[in-house]
Amino acid sequence: MRAVDIIEKKRDNLKLSDTEIEFLLNEYLTGNIPDYQMSAFLMGVYFNDMTKEELLKFTMVMRDSGDVIKFDEIDRFLVDKHSTGGVGDKVTVILSPILSALGMGNVKLSGKGLGHTGGTIDKFESIKGFKFSTTKEELVKIANKTGVGLMGYSDKIVPLDKKLYSLRDVTATVPSIPLIASSIMSKKLAIYSDVIILDVKVGDGAFMKDLEQAKKLAERMIEIGKGAGRKVKVVLSNMDEPLGHAIGNANEIIEAIEFLKGNGASDVKEVVYTITGLALKEKGEISELSEAKEKIDEVIKNGTALKILAEFIGESGGNKDLINDYGLLPKARYVMEIFSENEGYIKKIKTEEIGKAAMIIGAGRAKKEDEVDHAVGINIFRKVGEKIGKNEKIAEIYYNDDKNVNESKNMVIDAFVITSEKVEEPKAIFEIIE
Repeated sequence: MRAVDIIEKKRDNLKLSDTEIEFLLNEYLTGNIPDYQMSAFLMGVYFNDMTKEELLKFTMVMRDSGDVIKFDEIDRFLVDKHSTGGVGDKVTVILSPILSALGMGNVKLSGKGLGHTGGTIDKFESIKGFKFSTTKEELVKIANKTGVGLMGYSDKIVPLDKKLYSLRDVTATVPSIPLIASSIMSKKLAIYSDVIILDVKVGDGAFMKDLEQAKKLAERMIEIGKGAGRKVKVVLSNMDEPLGHAIGNANEIIEAIEFLKGNGASDVKEVVYTITGLALKEKGEISELSEAKEKIDEVIKNGTALKILAEFIGESGGNKDLINDYGLLPKARYVMEIFSENEGYIKKIKTEEIGKAAMIIGAGRAKKEDEVDHAVGINIFRKVGEKIGKNEKIAEIYYNDDKNVNESKNMVIDAFVITSEKVEEPKAIFEIIE
């Protein structure tokens, strides 16, 4: 069998056999097939897609390129929630203790952010002393105590995805629906759970800008899940404005804690309650998503969810008193207030622009090797649809040096689009696909 023959078949849009896919991927992982040949194959996929059978096999070979982890030692209904990433997305920090308080477990691999702001790992690592589990044994120990089991990605989990993604990044094949679907799902399938819930962000501040394309991605991921015998549900959520009010790392931890104290922004609440409802429904505790509200409200009102977050922080090496003392988090030296230049209604908040404004002051990474400054970030005080007056405060920038702060300020001002006409409050959830 030769790689060139497989490339030729994909170029001519002919269906590949399981054996051909196994050969291509396994030989590439071991270094027997060079990057230039795999690049040609990826471009063939970009233009000609994959069949349902090809994509399932492709994903399963990727999954099996590394360790596959089962959690037989955890006696809970396990939920693996994954977000495709957005600006101000602190959902995992909030969701995990809520799921635990409702008798479930959130066991997942979390990543560091590349781009606008930090990922879930970066947010938690803004807590002094906090260390993520690095082994399955550590994760199981903490998950059995708290119901929350988060672990950083390991080179032993789907190593083929890491190698392929690096190649996709430099060959203009990143925005390929089947390649995105296989990348996400190979990692989700490598960790066993009772249900996989995917939060696919759509809009200006998301990887998926278009709702129709996001639907196609959702359908392909559900298709892969069914083929692998796993339950997959997808939430298409709005990223045409930042999620909540905080963008950064330490300030997003504060917003997450405030949510668990009952002070949650409405858009964050809609996303968290929807994902929790889907988990409860799959577990068989409710028949309609609307039934979840009372259950979630109760674990927030009685403080159970907040207590679990504190326990998780403590078990992970941080100071659990943080939930009542934000002074334990890193604090930026300076604060710059930003005021509106016009009066009217907020028509749009350019989410990607806000994300970049946070990144250039250190809240995110332009390159993988960049260090994140956990203390810096942006808080926005107004949301789309709200009426504001001229010279009203719309945001604050928290920064440690003034290198890019004026540029960041200009980006934030530019991001707020004001109109004289009344604007409806946007939906946080576009659609649920099961």
